[in-house]
Amino acid sequence: MNITIVGTGYVGLVTGTTLAELGNTVYCVDIDAQKVETMKKGIVPIYEPGLEEMFLRNIQAQRLFFTTELKDALEKSEVIYLALPTPPGEDGSADLSYVLSVADQIGTLLTEYKVIVNKSTVPVGTADLVRQAISEKTPLEFDVVSNPEFLREGFAVEDSMNPARVIVGSESERAKEIMGKIYQPFTNIGIPIIFMDEKSSELTKYAANSFLAVKITFMNEIANYCEKVGADVDKVRLGMGSDDRIGHRFLFPGIGYGGSCFPKDVKALIRSGKQEDFDFQILEATENVNQAQKIILVSEIEKYFGGNLQGKKIALWGLAFKANTDDVREASSLDNIKILLEKGAKITAYDSIAEENVKRILGDKISYASEMYAALEDADCLLIATEWSEFKNPNFQLMAKKMKNKAIFDGRNMFPLEQVEESGFYYKSIGRKTIA
Repeated sequence: MNITIVGTGYVGLVTGTTLAELGNTVYCVDIDAQKVETMKKGIVPIYEPGLEEMFLRNIQAQRLFFTTELKDALEKSEVIYLALPTPPGEDGSADLSYVLSVADQIGTLLTEYKVIVNKSTVPVGTADLVRQAISEKTPLEFDVVSNPEFLREGFAVEDSMNPARVIVGSESERAKEIMGKIYQPFTNIGIPIIFMDEKSSELTKYAANSFLAVKITFMNEIANYCEKVGADVDKVRLGMGSDDRIGHRFLFPGIGYGGSCFPKDVKALIRSGKQEDFDFQILEATENVNQAQKIILVSEIEKYFGGNLQGKKIALWGLAFKANTDDVREASSLDNIKILLEKGAKITAYDSIAEENVKRILGDKISYASEMYAALEDADCLLIATEWSEFKNPNFQLMAKKMKNKAIFDGRNMFPLEQVEESGFYYKSIGRKTIA
């Protein structure tokens, strides 16, 4: 099948590459001409494990193409996926201007029946708005489908090729048949397609992400309470997760969630509720708790240094909002850097994957190290903000030699307590006893 993907951000690029891998001919459209030329040369503009190999394979197989011309791509395709940004506005609501602008263009370009697929994360009722925008420009028949993505950054290739389920929101039998053909390679191996109406499909994405944000935040609250009463959050987490009604995933405490999805989607669902005179009280609490959790270790660092961080050199391991991505949107590292700089600290950070993205935001406000141990030179303490695998089993003896002061503030609970205890470091993590 011939398919057009409008938007080559994270979702659009992974979706387009996946659909090409499934045997379709895919035309990826973007208004950024330089980005399009870069992709034509086989350069992937984002970091995502496993994506480059699949990307290059499908370009070479002539199943994956890039263009700035929506009209040309539209004429060649039966199905048009909208994978456009829906950033939060000042009030937290999703900005649909990109989606509706492209819908308007599609309406002027249609010459025959097409299926328009909303892949972007959008509020309930967006399919109706897209349908209205296109209808105002053309009398031709078309269908609008909601088909939300459930990709985890860092695992997007795995998730795209082996999804837990495919959600398709449509009440058109013709559109459902076409979507069923696209995803037949999945149904052939037992992955279910769940058909529903468009509004239920749109809400499913927000509900899923918001629930996971709540689960993470609840575990962080439990971790903070563990410290008050002397319990060990690692043991509590194992005990809870062994209940198959709960499961082990998303029960790892830390310094809050970030990224492009959870913060935005929680805000958008809160705002959508208010528009219907409904308060998502649990989501409002989640948002407030998460914001405080992201910087919870700053007060611990301050306490350790007697309330004065002026001139203290802090090594920072990790800048991405989580491991295996270069995404720094809503990253806890940035919140911590901002406050630590305000308090007079100096920061040397190491993150080989996300460094360039942070440089675009902070420039030379902080220093950057070429490798993890170089960041520790004469450091008064180490703050860990991202759970990169290379941090999991460090050389503590080398760390002690490099650092002026042996103190670690671990926002991701990277090390077993007994391992650190033997090393002689002061060690403060989340929800576990402090080693002094």
